[in-house]
Parts: sequence; C-alpha cells; structure tokens
Amino acid sequence: MGEPVLVDPGPPKKGNAAPAAKAKTGAFTPAGVSPNRRARRSYTIRLWAVRNSRFLEWFYRNFANAFLFLHPVWKKLGYNRVETPVTFVERNVKGLLFDCRMCGQCVLSSTGMSCPMNCPKQLRNGPCGGVRANGNCEVEPDMPCVWVQAWNGSRNMVAGDTILKVQKPVNQSLRETSSWLRVTAEAAAEREKQTAKEA
Repeated sequence: MGEPVLVDPGPPKKGNAAPAAKAKTGAFTPAGVSPNRRARRSYTIRLWAVRNSRFLEWFYRNFANAFLFLHPVWKKLGYNRVETPVTFVERNVKGLLFDCRMCGQCVLSSTGMSCPMNCPKQLRNGPCGGVRANGNCEVEPDMPCVWVQAWNGSRNMVAGDTILKVQKPVNQSLRETSSWLRVTAEAAAEREKQTAKEA
C-alpha cells in the first residue's frame, strides 16, 4: 500500500477558520472570505439596535410590564402550552433585531442591546484579551467586538451600569426556550412572594 498523498490546501484565509462549521452555528463570517457568509443586512440591524439602545431599553421595560400584566392569561392557558408560539415570535423578532441565538437567558438589557452570544467565543462577561486596537474581534478581524459594542450601547442606557454585573454561565438546558416567559414567570413568583410577606 502506497503512501497517502497530502494535498496542500493553500494558505489559510485570514480570520475565517472552518467557515462551513461557523456558518452552521450562525457565527459571523466576513464578506468576501466565506461562501457561507451571513447577509450583511442582519449585521447592520444589529449595530442599529446598539445605537438605539436607550429607546429599546424603554420599549423592553414597557413590553416586560405588559407581559407581566398578562401573567394570569399565561398561567390559565399554561406556560408550557404557550411556550412554542411565544418562542417562535421571540426567535424571529430578536433574531432580526439582535441576531439572537435563543440561549434562553437573555441579557440584552445588561449588555447595551448587543447580544454576547454573537461573540465567536460566546463570552458572557466582557471582552477577551484579544480585542484589536481598532476595536475589532481577534477571531473575525473585520467584525467590531461584540463587547466593545455592548459598552457603547450601555453608555446610552438609563440602567447602563448593569453591564458591570457578572453574568452566570449559560445554562444549556434553557436553549431554544422563551426568555420572555421565563422572566415573566420569575417576576410573577417574586411579586406573589412579596405580597404574601406583606399580608
């Protein structure tokens, strides 16, 4: 049996290791480098969300209050029963605005409306030590660091200092579930607990 023939793949393309694998996970792949690159439109909208973080913070606060107001409805219908349709809506809305990865533990209100799951390393607590001098990612050289964007967005927000709060590691069992419903159920339970304590 002869020696295996090694084929030289040529020089690696800068900032784009394993493009096909990255594309499957939804990781940002820069234009002109990968045939599986993500549409630039979604990235543009993501940056728009960061620039308008104060408005989105106000909107989210009111939206969360409305969802909490509807707690009796969700409870009567059954949280498990409404999980699928609410998750569908959440995935599409947040996917468009924030390039959401549906981790089930949304921290957008604490990260300047920049989703940390878009970081190629999926860091939940600030940038790594490899942020380039121009503020771009060390893994994807033509992509601004998600955490640099998070800091910029947080400076526009009323509760911007929540970016300093240490986030818990991602609980993988909550992936593809609705953070809207989970936060609402937790807030309702806390409210009921407080009411019982005061009674």
